[in-house]
Amino acid sequence: MNENDALNLSELSDGLRIQNNGQAAQAVSGYAQDVESGDLRQITYFELARLMERASRRFSGLIRAALTKLRVDDIGPAQAMILLAIGDSELSVAELLERGHYVGSNVSYYLKQLADGDYIDRVASQRDKRSARIKLTAKGRQLRANLRDAAMAYERAVKRGDQDQRMLETAFQTLHELELAWANGSRFGV
Repeated sequence: MNENDALNLSELSDGLRIQNNGQAAQAVSGYAQDVESGDLRQITYFELARLMERASRRFSGLIRAALTKLRVDDIGPAQAMILLAIGDSELSVAELLERGHYVGSNVSYYLKQLADGDYIDRVASQRDKRSARIKLTAKGRQLRANLRDAAMAYERAVKRGDQDQRMLETAFQTLHELELAWANGSRFGV
């Protein structure tokens, strides 16, 4: 990646500059420090994507721990995320796919597990009998509420003030902009 391809996030967060190198890194003042050599270098898009993937796995670990604490052992973090995505809505599988950006075959498997566990109801659509509408059962709504309570308790434990909230909002905005840019890049080319 050349200098022109680097994403400049300086307007959004402390002059962080992203460029490609590919080594294990630790953040230090807007740069990464190579863990093995101690050298400072600029962070890359690839490293950012790897960090997002690791963060997602860590978040799945938090959900798994919450499910264990709630004594829920018939579903995993992926299914719990689908419960959270469904929310109070009644939606089609296609709407769920769009809302959560899931892979279709995975969602079918997850929905079957959720239906078998009595967390969701699948109701045939009135207009198209081939299509199903999905909504949470009372058991699903209760688990969703318990997971949201666990998430709020965790947020209260780690959030130290308004600056943390602003940093969270900045991170969300930045990642959302990257998601849109990467989606457009994959659809229409760079």
